[in-house]
Amino acid sequence: MAILSKTVVSLRIIGDELIPDEITELLGCEPTRKMIIGEPFSWNKQGKPRLAKSSMWRIEATDQLPGNLDKQVEEILNLLTNDLAVWSQLSKKYNIDIFCGLFMESDMEGISLSAKSMFALGERGIEIDFDMYGPCEE
Repeated sequence: MAILSKTVVSLRIIGDELIPDEITELLGCEPTRKMIIGEPFSWNKQGKPRLAKSSMWRIEATDQLPGNLDKQVEEILNLLTNDLAVWSQLSKKYNIDIFCGLFMESDMEGISLSAKSMFALGERGIEIDFDMYGPCEE
């Protein structure tokens, strides 16, 4: 099986009551992006601003070509606190996930996630969300 062409990974913490600056304080790292419920936001300069339906604190890993989920999970977790009590507090209050964008260039590509990465995510109460994008038809 060929390795996945590209992976894009971010940690997302989402909740209506979430205050991004409080998450920054607890995790010890500035987010790549943040949204506050009811306030306008746009993910890019060309996008039309819209109102956030929920608050979000998000940190993005470096895109990997070819894909490497383990490297991206490690990159993100190394920036944040290892205090499992903090993670427990956050996971009880907010939705936390690792978003994984999986991009294929051919019909048969694959990727794995190590037990070490799965354990680190699990002990922090972080779910994994996979979005898969097939090869472009021209």
